[in-house]
Amino acid sequence: MKKYFNHIKIGIVLLALVFLYSFSNSRNKNRTVSKQSDIVFLNDEGHFITRNTVNKLLIQNEVDTSGVPKEKLALNRMEQSLVANEMVQEADVYVSVTGEIGAKIRQRTPIARVASNPSFYIDAEGKKMPLSPVYAARVPLVTGVGDKSDITKLYKLSEFIYEDEFLKKNIIGIHQKKDHFELKLRTEDFVILLGEAEKLEAKFNNFKAFYQKGLHDKTLGKYKAVNLSFDNQVVCTKK
Repeated sequence: MKKYFNHIKIGIVLLALVFLYSFSNSRNKNRTVSKQSDIVFLNDEGHFITRNTVNKLLIQNEVDTSGVPKEKLALNRMEQSLVANEMVQEADVYVSVTGEIGAKIRQRTPIARVASNPSFYIDAEGKKMPLSPVYAARVPLVTGVGDKSDITKLYKLSEFIYEDEFLKKNIIGIHQKKDHFELKLRTEDFVILLGEAEKLEAKFNNFKAFYQKGLHDKTLGKYKAVNLSFDNQVVCTKK
């Protein structure tokens, strides 16, 4: 009798487990998506796109997301809608176990701002990026670029400046004259005549050595131009 009783108990436990699994699976299938969205910006240096805009993109084409079963939500379509925004580089959209829509957003990274008509940024991938109506990036302002200018060399120079902490901190302006470039500093009033965007590492290493010596000697204020276009030397023009 005891043997049968044990079998009955095992049978009851198995039936309970099947019932709980079926109940949980049914609730999961019928779970609806919350109206709340958990939005995370992976590069939070400045919001070129607002959380409100992301929310609108997430729920577009849905009359009421709070009543839509999560298995019917086209997450890929939501991601494509976000990536289609010109401020977004990549997006990952998901639904949490609590029914909350989540989105991880990586914004595009501007490295230079071109004064043109219309003005635009050059991003870290060398592509044109429109200005944001809600946030302005602190990057060098570029002048002298025509509407049909090739920005390949400008991108090469801008990328080098962006990735160098000293240059990123001190250079605030770039002026392009065909294939030659002039640079403006944040704290000094002389112009840097860079020449072509070639041998950048050697040119800027020479400039850094000159700059540090000038700071020590307090002579930087004497110059109106510093020419880096010559090999292995810095040629200065006094005021």
